Amino acid sequence: MSRYGSWIGGAIGWAFGGPIGAIMGFAFGKMFADSSLAQNEAGTGGGSRNRQSTQAGDFSISLLVLSAAVMKADDRILQSELDYVKGFLRKNFGEAKGAQLTLLLRDVLKQSIGIREVTIQIKQNMDVAKRRLLLQYLFGIAQADGEIHPAERELIQQISHWMGISNADFKSIEEMFVGSTTDPYTVLEIERTATDAEVKKSYRKLVVKFHPDKTQDLGDDYRHQARERFLAIQKAYEQIKRDRGIK
Repeated sequence: MSRYGSWIGGAIGWAFGGPIGAIMGFAFGKMFADSSLAQNEAGTGGGSRNRQSTQAGDFSISLLVLSAAVMKADDRILQSELDYVKGFLRKNFGEAKGAQLTLLLRDVLKQSIGIREVTIQIKQNMDVAKRRLLLQYLFGIAQADGEIHPAERELIQQISHWMGISNADFKSIEEMFVGSTTDPYTVLEIERTATDAEVKKSYRKLVVKFHPDKTQDLGDDYRHQARERFLAIQKAYEQIKRDRGIK
């Protein structure tokens, strides 16, 4: 079994205590009847394990809830979106758990989700680095059919606000997915009137904030997204340096 499967088991504590648990309690009860997962959880003890697993598990559960919300935002569920999510789950959880999570996603898609309450719960239980990465993933779903529908963008922006992500961070992440030409100033979260010193300062801040090391405990696709974000920041900085002749 993929080690990422244990994330979800470790998340039951807070998931069952809030709106996510109300939405998915029965489905999780069936999923975690898996004996191999039960053995994995039983063989791991200590309070420190609890917090670490919960953080990772929060990410996975939130992934399903918010995936369903974005997929339904434009009143249609496209095969391209479903394929995007299924592929993501398989790569990060393995074939068996990925299939289980896909079935769970289908159940969630049929429900009316109180997305504000769920998103606030995510904010309270997930560190900001993973919340930003989650936002990036949601844009990936929206763009799976080749374009981001206005209703999808509006929902993702609202989710971003509820998750406590700054407007500058939202626009910087969005810039990676819209238009044919990326604006390096938007990526670096600065105005074109910024001084060279302000450009350097913003770059150093973003390098620390979005460094891939902050997502080392996540699956391959999560880490790939983090690297993409990090490389986009570096590329934007290099472009501005060339344009301005900054040494």
